Parts: sequence; structure tokens; C-alpha cells
Amino acid sequence: MDIQRISAFSLNGEGGNPAGVVLVDVLPDPDVMQQVAAEVGYSETVFAAPQGDGFRTRYFAPDAEVPFCGHATIALGAALGAANGAAVYPLILNDTEVSVEAIETVDGWAATLQSPMTSYRAVEPELTSRALNLFAWQEGDLDPDLPMTRANGGAEHLIITLNSRELLRDMEYDFDAGRALMQEFGLVTINLIWRDTDGTVHSRNPFAGHGVYEDPATGAAAAALAGYLRDSGKSVSAFNVYQGVDMGAPSFLAVSPMEGKGAPVRINGATRRIQPS
Repeated sequence: MDIQRISAFSLNGEGGNPAGVVLVDVLPDPDVMQQVAAEVGYSETVFAAPQGDGFRTRYFAPDAEVPFCGHATIALGAALGAANGAAVYPLILNDTEVSVEAIETVDGWAATLQSPMTSYRAVEPELTSRALNLFAWQEGDLDPDLPMTRANGGAEHLIITLNSRELLRDMEYDFDAGRALMQEFGLVTINLIWRDTDGTVHSRNPFAGHGVYEDPATGAAAAALAGYLRDSGKSVSAFNVYQGVDMGAPSFLAVSPMEGKGAPVRINGATRRIQPS
């Protein structure tokens, strides 16, 4: 089995979020894909096989399958572009369909994904208090203009907006407690953000529920955030996300919400190939 290792949402040829990419004629059994993902050890490995005019696509974290993964979709776009040329590729997921456009640049392959439909909803009081306790934060540490919310852009995320860059930089939590909380409430990541004055978003994403302390670039969380900002009336503008900086893996995501309540979100990112060790 040929496993490509591609870092998505890289910044100036560095950083990004590594994903395993497996292009096959027929998808392996789920237990085989799960084993491969665990052995690769990245936050996600994506598997894709031709189906009709598109590709049947599934995503696996080291511990479990996930419904959608943004950075792995960007990595898949780069792999499909290298194999088949620049084009828009339809992707058939377990519960929906998305697409990824492979874009050839002077620096290599980039890609733009179109996410699943988006949604958001209120957070349960118990989840609010336990999430704050997990990070040892208080209500006064949060940005009052963007209340804590559940948001979905193909996967479920808890969005917590902080009122200072320092709180985001100094984030830490107990891994086992975070894992238990995220699994209990069905969260793929907790998207911790701070918004700069120009609208730029700085983000960190604990991913303990699926076996990873922190994700360096999270396209699904960015899509969920963009849908929340648009549908809550906070902002319909495109914005940029810097993630992974505080963990030494700088990443850049260009995020553009599509028009209409619940509409998908387009996210663009560069990629870089990871050489085998």
C-alpha cells in the first residue's frame, strides 16, 4: 500500500498539518484502514478510491474514523492533482459529498476544499463549565462578542473565543481529562481562537478525543467557525487563520464562507511533501 505523506496548510514551505494519503482502486476494509492510520500516526489519514465521476473517501484518526477532515482533504487534493492533473474532484463521504480543487502553483500543489453544510447551536451548561475547568479559565477570559458555541462544518467542534493572545499561547490541559470530555460530548476538536483587530484568527485545536494532543491545522474547524460567524450575523467576510504557531508547526488557512444560511465554506491551503525518513 502506497502511503503518501503530505503536509497541508503549510506556510512559506514549512509547517502545516501532516496527513497520510492512500489512493487505491478499491477501499480496504475499515479495520485495515484503521490499522494503517494508527501506524502512520498523523492526526488523520485519508483513503480514496474512484467511484463514478468522483472518489469514495474516508478519514481515519489514530483511534477512530472521523466524518470529515479539512487538512487531509487538502492533502488529498494535492495527491489527486499530482496523479491526474489540476481539476475539481468530487468526493463521496460517508454521509455527504464535498469537493476539492487541485491547483498547481510555482511552489507545488495547493488545493481548495468545499466543506459540507455548516450549522451551530448553543452549548450545554455542563459542557461550558467543564471546558473552562479543563483549561483553568474563567468567564472573564472569554471574548463576550463571540459566546462559546457548538459548530459543525462536517465534524462537531466546540468554539471558545479568548480575549487575549497570551491565553491562547499559554494553553495547556490534561490529556486524559480532555479525551474523556471530548468523547462524552461528541467533539472532534475544541477550537480555541483569538481574533486580531483586522479579523485575522489565531487558533489552537486540542484533539484528544481521537488520540492527538493538538492539531496544527484544522480545516473542518475553520469551516465550522466561518459558518457560525456568517449565520449568527457576526461576519460574512473571508478571513485568514494562523494555527500551529505555538506548537512549532506554522499553518495558514484562507477561509471564504459561501452565501446562504448553512452553506458550505471554501478553504484554501498550500501543501508540501514530507520526505520518508
